[in-house]
Amino acid sequence: MTDADARFDPKTAAMTAGDATKGKLVFLAADCTSCHATPGQPDRLKLGGGLALASPFGIFRPPNISPDPIDGIGSWSVADLANALIAGVSPHREHYYPAFPYPSYTGMSLDDVRDLYAYLRTLPPVAGRPPPHDLPLLFRFRRSLAFWKLLFFHEGRSEATIGGDAADDRGAYLVETLGHCADCHSTRNIFGAIKPSTRFAGGPDPEGTGFVPNITPLRIGRWSEAQIALMLSTGETPDHGRVGSSMADVVVNSAQLPQGDRDEIARYVKSLPPRQTPHP
Repeated sequence: MTDADARFDPKTAAMTAGDATKGKLVFLAADCTSCHATPGQPDRLKLGGGLALASPFGIFRPPNISPDPIDGIGSWSVADLANALIAGVSPHREHYYPAFPYPSYTGMSLDDVRDLYAYLRTLPPVAGRPPPHDLPLLFRFRRSLAFWKLLFFHEGRSEATIGGDAADDRGAYLVETLGHCADCHSTRNIFGAIKPSTRFAGGPDPEGTGFVPNITPLRIGRWSEAQIALMLSTGETPDHGRVGSSMADVVVNSAQLPQGDRDEIARYVKSLPPRQTPHP
């Protein structure tokens, strides 16, 4: 019951690399660099990992996901990447901690996984592995994550509201799945899972440094779609401020997306149900 089962077999015909050009857009939308770029150097494409991410459960350090064959994921197959993103399972058949946002990524299309794999292979290899997570003894047993998944993880399911309109559905996919926006803009329960009633309504910063804002219409309802899209390009808010903290890193990536993607993100955000901001 606590075993981490692989869902994708590398021998399956579909488990081949995709289009690196398309994969770059997946990479940007998924905001991979914000966690996996090697700290202390300016190249956001050196994905050596090691950034210390504080949480109520201890310090997590994202791994090296560069194509280095020893210290990174250069030896991974497409199936290994699919198992990580969609099932939260490592090539060593261990459960990943949900600090890695696979509960959102699980809704990714297999085509996007294949394209992302192709793009990651084009990036520079980075030697060296970051230090291990610094967690209390209680949280070091990954088998216990099977119970967390049983309660809070729904493999392959997305929270995106899909209505059949291509533009609207694209925005839903970018916000809910690739962008995993709810992972920061929501409040979590004592088990570290998102409280559904607070989805996108803001909450304590996962790293314990302040409060992430409510982005439902109850808080930013006066923002137009054009203003939201502009913020995703420049970081400027309608009140002449600028986004900060981890959102500044998000904007570095979203600014490189096609204008149509930013417009569709904005349209979906405007469609979110209004929710009260939880008390800090």
